Amino acid sequence: MLDIVTIGDSVIDTFLILNDATKQCHINKKNRELCLNFADKIPITHSDQSVGGNAANVAVGAKKLGCSTAIITEIGDDISGSVIFNVLSDAKIETKYIKICKNAQTRYSVILNFQSERTILSYQAKRSYSLPKIPQTKWIYYTSLSAGFEKIQHKLITHLKKNPAIRLAMNPGCYQMSNGLSEIKKILPYTDVLVVNKEEACELAGQKKDIPKLLTLLHKKGISHVVITDSTNGSYSYDGEQILHMPTYNIKAIARTGAGDAYTSGLLSALIHKKTLAEAMQWGTSNAGGVIQKVGAQRGLLSLRGTKALIKKYPKVVPKKIKST
Repeated sequence: MLDIVTIGDSVIDTFLILNDATKQCHINKKNRELCLNFADKIPITHSDQSVGGNAANVAVGAKKLGCSTAIITEIGDDISGSVIFNVLSDAKIETKYIKICKNAQTRYSVILNFQSERTILSYQAKRSYSLPKIPQTKWIYYTSLSAGFEKIQHKLITHLKKNPAIRLAMNPGCYQMSNGLSEIKKILPYTDVLVVNKEEACELAGQKKDIPKLLTLLHKKGISHVVITDSTNGSYSYDGEQILHMPTYNIKAIARTGAGDAYTSGLLSALIHKKTLAEAMQWGTSNAGGVIQKVGAQRGLLSLRGTKALIKKYPKVVPKKIKST
């Protein structure tokens, strides 16, 4: 019996750290735009590569926090695919459910990091998804997939109906939200824990509201526990009884890529360890605090000891109950 099985695409992330002081780049906050001078040379202060993808990041994060973990993912038979397989194997993730697609490329992303925020250029490799027999597990984490994800989701729903003891956590990816929102909504009633950012919450709720209202609207769709992350404003949760707000820690961010996945792995690992939702929010915030101090989505992931140490360092930063609107 595994603690958690993650389902989603794995990628190779290439990080380009742009010089924060360069005059060739600026941010248009009103329109949420990263602007680069056309046909200009943009200075880079650092570059790096690492394995990424929501499913891989959460699998590795949960493993570091003491959970037995497997991943269901598809990779190409190229060098990038080999790197992903080896990294996950070295992290002690069960890799027998990884499908290697012949004559296919592995997904990759180019991440532009400017003033600690990231803009992601994502390559969506073509896939003909198939879902292997899911091993016995307490939790399933369902996340980012590309075109054709509906095939896996339909089989996943059937599996959940046959195995009601399994708890489902979900964080839909960009493609699913942009091109398959109606399909994603079909799995919400089977979801125990939904983790989304504020923009995604608005899309799923079908209206723009403040976070407390979004939490209650999504809970009414059949989701047991709704968690909304809001960047530096922290995270919010609702379990049908109370709304909690967890601030972020006062940690200077070097890069924010992977912070959401780190938060999710901390949150779910805490729940697997029988912690309360409030404690789980602290685990998630601590783990995200570790990741933003490193370049890459996995390098800053914390161990159990590291998670507890960071929580202890900020004893006054705890989830607090807020009123619904």
